[in-house]
Amino acid sequence: MTVVNIQADTKLHLESPFLPAPAEIVRKDRLNDTETLYQLRLADGTELGQLPGQFVEVSVFGIGEAPFSVSSSPTRGDAFELCIRRVGDVTSALERLALGEHIGIRGPLGRGFPLEQMRGRNVLIIAGGLGIVPLRSLITNILDEREDFSNVTILYGCKTPKELLFRDELNRWQAREDIDFRITTDIAEPGWKGNVGPVTTLFRRLAVDPRNTVPVMVGPPVMFKHVVKQVLACGIPEDRIILSLERRMKCGIGECGHCQINGIYVCQDGPVFTYAELKRLEEAML
Repeated sequence: MTVVNIQADTKLHLESPFLPAPAEIVRKDRLNDTETLYQLRLADGTELGQLPGQFVEVSVFGIGEAPFSVSSSPTRGDAFELCIRRVGDVTSALERLALGEHIGIRGPLGRGFPLEQMRGRNVLIIAGGLGIVPLRSLITNILDEREDFSNVTILYGCKTPKELLFRDELNRWQAREDIDFRITTDIAEPGWKGNVGPVTTLFRRLAVDPRNTVPVMVGPPVMFKHVVKQVLACGIPEDRIILSLERRMKCGIGECGHCQINGIYVCQDGPVFTYAELKRLEEAML
């Protein structure tokens, strides 16, 4: 049995973790009615230095601050990307900003995915809804270094086809012969010709080698319960199943206690965990 050791490699860009570093908005792409992809560059010209799975705190000056997963791979240069849903004051104010304007960035923060321990292994990536946002960073990193990994399988599920994110990239992943990409929606819409059903239906006819596969999943809590059960049924041990808790966080540095679960701080001890770490924390899986 191989125990996955998840490590953090946080590189803050200022001496104080409370002070945001300025970053310029260099590109904005509307993905659907509520999600926008922002490309940002730190004003001092340095790279963010994130690991796939880490997050940053975003400040819109005079409005507030909120945490968001980094959606781009560190293999893609000095700019980085955040996919953000418009749901409140900070995100609405962010959407009103123009190219060339600045926001504040604290981070990268938290534990990322154990990328180094995936090298040479099969990787099974399972995304539900907005879970594709942090997983896009991991997927891009793996595809940029494809020769370092064995079989790569990506399962992606959404409620409806119109909610699918990164459509151009999904088409490119679908066309690649060196990965197995499968997609589903809970509800079919006119013109949808893909699979219909929860993401667990994509496990049908899926061959999984339990001795050499690292599964990684991000999605809503209701997804974890069913997907973990499916992965365990494949014979993969609990300490090799990787999950990310993409919720609850606020300050990002363990000061406010907003993300605390029975002594665990999601923002510092996570957001990436093994299932073995979380299975006894009932609140974490709700």
